[in-house]
Amino acid sequence: MTEPTSPDRSQSLIAHLLELRTRLLKCVVVILVLFIGLFYFSQQIYHFLALPLIEALPAGTSMIATGVTSPLMVPLKMTFYLSILVSVPFLLHQAWGFIAPGLYRHERRLAAPLLFSSVLLFYLGASFAYFVVFPLIFKFFTAVAPEGVAIATDISSYLDFIMALFMAFGLSFELPIAIVLMVATGISTVESLSEKRPYIIVGCFVVGMFLTPPDVISQTLLAIPMWMLFEIGLLVSRWVRPREAEPEPHEGADA
Repeated sequence: MTEPTSPDRSQSLIAHLLELRTRLLKCVVVILVLFIGLFYFSQQIYHFLALPLIEALPAGTSMIATGVTSPLMVPLKMTFYLSILVSVPFLLHQAWGFIAPGLYRHERRLAAPLLFSSVLLFYLGASFAYFVVFPLIFKFFTAVAPEGVAIATDISSYLDFIMALFMAFGLSFELPIAIVLMVATGISTVESLSEKRPYIIVGCFVVGMFLTPPDVISQTLLAIPMWMLFEIGLLVSRWVRPREAEPEPHEGADA
């Protein structure tokens, strides 16, 4: 027979759902405000993000728009995606504010460095994709085109391609944060992760294969930094206290 739910527990669940709704609404508002502010510069934003391909195209060629609405919609979509990327610090702050009350005190002490590191690593990953990966892969793709084939990339396809790489590199650069959290919460240990290093290296290449377009260059350019970030995460985790080491009662935290 199912036990009746206590009023306090029911009220607590409702309070959490209301808080979650409030934080999600705040995130939506911030993204929309950024989008409105960047809307006027949508054409310039797209041109800036298209520069790696434009500079790699052979002389006399250019990007094309095959869809009727592509010249308008693609820059707008790019601006919307950029608004989400710019709002990442606020989004992470809201996520932290929601989960912080359920953590121990020594875990909450990691909040500021983890939030700062998460944002920094995400932007480093996206910057690495734009300044290092894009020029290399676009020069390679244009150089290996068969003779007699005119290179004319559709702007919509280009948008999908670069956004996939931005997200892949931005999220993969969060690997040290994941390692630190695994050690801090007691899910794993530094010693255990070190022993699994060969499997994790192989896993980095497998992840690179799934997260990037089907070419060896972009897969390798993602897998090698992930391996290095894994080693950095192990190094930092040696100074992290596991959860079992400080069994404290839960306390509320300001969002």
